[in-house]
Amino acid sequence: MHFDLVDMRLMVRIAEANSLTKGADASHISLPAASTRIKNLEESIGTRLLNRTSQGVTLTPPGQAFVHHARMVLGQIQHLRGDLQEYARGVKGHLRVFANTTALGEFLPPVLRSYLLSHPDVNIDLRERLSHDIIRAVSEGQTDIGIVAGLVRTESLETIPYRSDRLVLVVPRAHALANALVVDFADTLDYDHVGLQESSAIHAFLRQVCDQLHRPLKLRIQVGNFEAACRMIEATVGVAILPESAARRHAQTMAIAIVPLADPWAIRSMQICVRSLGALPLFARDLVDLLVADAESAAPAPSV
Repeated sequence: MHFDLVDMRLMVRIAEANSLTKGADASHISLPAASTRIKNLEESIGTRLLNRTSQGVTLTPPGQAFVHHARMVLGQIQHLRGDLQEYARGVKGHLRVFANTTALGEFLPPVLRSYLLSHPDVNIDLRERLSHDIIRAVSEGQTDIGIVAGLVRTESLETIPYRSDRLVLVVPRAHALANALVVDFADTLDYDHVGLQESSAIHAFLRQVCDQLHRPLKLRIQVGNFEAACRMIEATVGVAILPESAARRHAQTMAIAIVPLADPWAIRSMQICVRSLGALPLFARDLVDLLVADAESAAPAPSV
């Protein structure tokens, strides 16, 4: 069975527009030519991919599967094109790394600095994602290395223990909860919160927890990083849920207090995930080795 990239792009654009006509226009193909391509594709596969109605077209279950895989293939081709352009400019390697908020903001910067200094001909595409999205991305080959936190199913991926950290409540020093020995996350929802941007993994994770509790998160302000969040807390704008490592660092210079969370999900053990360590190129395994060395040299997470 042969699949044509033009057909894949056409099907994706038809799916995005819910219209054969608009999909053909977006693909710069005439409507009759697009119809012929879809018909030939359906005959080749042996099943219908589109349901045609007076309101437009919808994907059949086989059509949905085709578009899902077509997006993956086209995404990989885009990565290939970008990587080859980098090689043409003299770069010898291109690494994609997906990580959760804490790893990206607290632990990775010094490791990546050391790596890039010793690998001047390697570029890194670093992105923040939720842990379950990272697992899927590694499994589907969208990223080379993933760093995840918490209790997540890693399926058939190879995993290596990394760092440990926990999420804590951070409040102004004069706050009513500042001297609490421990607090449930649900009890913090009565107060205004300082949140990270909606694109952050921690923000999305806390939204999921709130949905499970059927309680709203009262966001008073959203900021772009841990330092800005701590400054807003010090200014008594609200409270926040932050990684303990970041909170303790900023508590040295700001009037904020740290309160442990009683929730089991607050303790976050991180793992490095790859599809196959042996299949990684040597320059990618070098980064994994640096991450492992960083974890081994790190002191145990501070107790609270």
